[in-house]
Parts: sequence; structure tokens; C-alpha cells
Amino acid sequence: LQLVESGGGLVQPGGSLRLSCVAFEFNLAIYTVAWFRRAPGKEREGASCISENGLNTNYLDSVKGRFTISRENAKNTAYLQMNSLKAEDTGTYYCAAVYRWGRVWSGRCPDSDEYDYWGQGTQVTVSS
Repeated sequence: LQLVESGGGLVQPGGSLRLSCVAFEFNLAIYTVAWFRRAPGKEREGASCISENGLNTNYLDSVKGRFTISRENAKNTAYLQMNSLKAEDTGTYYCAAVYRWGRVWSGRCPDSDEYDYWGQGTQVTVSS
């Protein structure tokens, strides 16, 4: 049972990347999914989360309007589309999943200690 992220890389400021998170050997459709990031020398922070059915999403203020979280349950996959990237978006990005959390509609995301599964991370570097 694992989550595997991909899609990271080196991009210039203003550029875009799309991260993918694939679940292996469990049904991602019944899990709330989130993307976290850890910048060099900083604490890990939650960037976004999405409800099981994909209808509710929440975002960190600093990524609102630039990042879009989505999911394709038929493919057992979640995504993070990142546009207008800035140097401060540099870091390792992780996806995480928690079983049937069901409260994304409330404007919150699960706390980091609530997640059942974590991916290994994918590196995003924004630099000219």
C-alpha cells in the first residue's frame, strides 16, 4: 500500500508543473487527499486538499489562484497543477491520504498527523 508522486522538476519562475499522486493497492476514491510541501530549512506545510468526490477543495493562501488540486478516482490518481510558479514554491512536495475524513467542505484540511498514507515526495525547483 503506497502513494507515489511524480512530475516534479526544474522550472523557471512563471512556469508550470503538474504533479501526480498514484495510489497502489488501495482505493484512493474513499480517501481525502492532500498535497504538502517542505521548503529548504522550513517546516512542512499543507498546500491543498480535496474531498473524496472531488467537489470540495481548500488551499493555502499563498497558492490560491495559482495551484489547482484535482483527482481522477477511476485512475486512482490525484493531481496538483501549479501555475505562475515562484522561487518560494521550491521544495519537496508530498501527497497524503486519510480514510473518509469527509470535512473538506468545512474549509479545513486534515491535520498532518491524521493521514494514513504518505508518498515519498517529488522535488520542485523554481529557478532561473
